[in-house]
Amino acid sequence: MGHGGNVIDELVTDHREVEEIFGKIEVLPSGDKNRKVYADQATMELVRHSVAEEAYLYPAVRQYVAGGDALADKEIEDHAKAERIMKDLEGCEADDPQFDRLMSTLMSEIRMHIADEEENLFPRLRAACSADALDGLGDKVRQAKKMAPTRPHPSAPSEPPANKLLAPGVGLVDRLRDAMTGRGKLG
Repeated sequence: MGHGGNVIDELVTDHREVEEIFGKIEVLPSGDKNRKVYADQATMELVRHSVAEEAYLYPAVRQYVAGGDALADKEIEDHAKAERIMKDLEGCEADDPQFDRLMSTLMSEIRMHIADEEENLFPRLRAACSADALDGLGDKVRQAKKMAPTRPHPSAPSEPPANKLLAPGVGLVDRLRDAMTGRGKLG
């Protein structure tokens, strides 16, 4: 799927990619080792996506959207819940009795979060922001995702400026660990 365009188009593309990975997990039988590979891929995408949203999207929602503080706080709370699930999932192999339960819970949480953003938050942001502002945010989100962590870090700060300062270093360490272990690669 192509990335680019304004922040909303960028994030919707991410949503579709995660849903595609979820679909691959759902068609595999319980215990299949590739379910873990796809779960790792989903986690990597979701963490990068969340870090970028917390660094740029939610501050813009706070700035431009009426009632934006409450909206952003709810979305950050959703992220924290999903990140705790992903952290638990990280320690499970596909044949672990907890894996299917955690994966099902994560997919449900993420699907509700996506629906909320696409049906509520994104239309409100589009109405409140200029096209230029949305385009600029799209560029910032794409840059943030390149530097973002790929593993869940539930205790990391989720709001600027601390999240913007820490994410690149943590992201570098995560990407090195992923490369060394082959995490998220079908083998």
